[in-house]
Amino acid sequence: MRIDSCFFCGRPAWPSKGITFMRNDGKSFRFCRSKCHKNFKMKRNPRKLKWTKAHRRNAGKEMVVDSTLQFAARRNVPVRYNRELVAKTVKAIERISEVRARRERVFYKKRMAGKRAREVASARKLVANNEHLLPRLRGSEKRRLAELAAEQGVSIEELEAEGLANMRSSKKTLAFGGEKQRLRVRTDGGVETITERAEVSLLGEDDDDNDDDEMDTD
Repeated sequence: MRIDSCFFCGRPAWPSKGITFMRNDGKSFRFCRSKCHKNFKMKRNPRKLKWTKAHRRNAGKEMVVDSTLQFAARRNVPVRYNRELVAKTVKAIERISEVRARRERVFYKKRMAGKRAREVASARKLVANNEHLLPRLRGSEKRRLAELAAEQGVSIEELEAEGLANMRSSKKTLAFGGEKQRLRVRTDGGVETITERAEVSLLGEDDDDNDDDEMDTD
């Protein structure tokens, strides 16, 4: 069973699937789906469409020079049937597929090396250019951080980084201007002032809504 490649996108066109277009000069064009057939009739260049194999090869996202790719070349050479030759060919096809998959993984790792560092660098550049848009701490919060830093003997930057890490772990942040003060009477007759801060989820959803969603899913 021969599996042809799509003339437009390069995907495999399985037998009894897709569309075959016969031109007047006798040349046949095999397409894996109607999308490729329509783009071919509109005379679009597959190298300019990002979802085709031709574009990926030109962009360096696919292996182009490799010994395993030579076995996929079409050869119109008649060969006399031989059972042993067919068995060896089937085993060779499986082995070639394994080698090609391993080489593709190595190719992908090399191509994606350093992507995380580039993303972090671009994110830091974006924050540095738009630092004036970031929310600022109130005076009371700054004074509280300064007192905590003096007590613990650390810098304010370290405290801010620690608070940001805790905020990300809990997915909550303080809402500015959302403090409430109430009085609590102790058993010994004294009065205690309690300051409550309203918390807002970073995802833009309240905890009650999350609890309701969990109850619905159960």
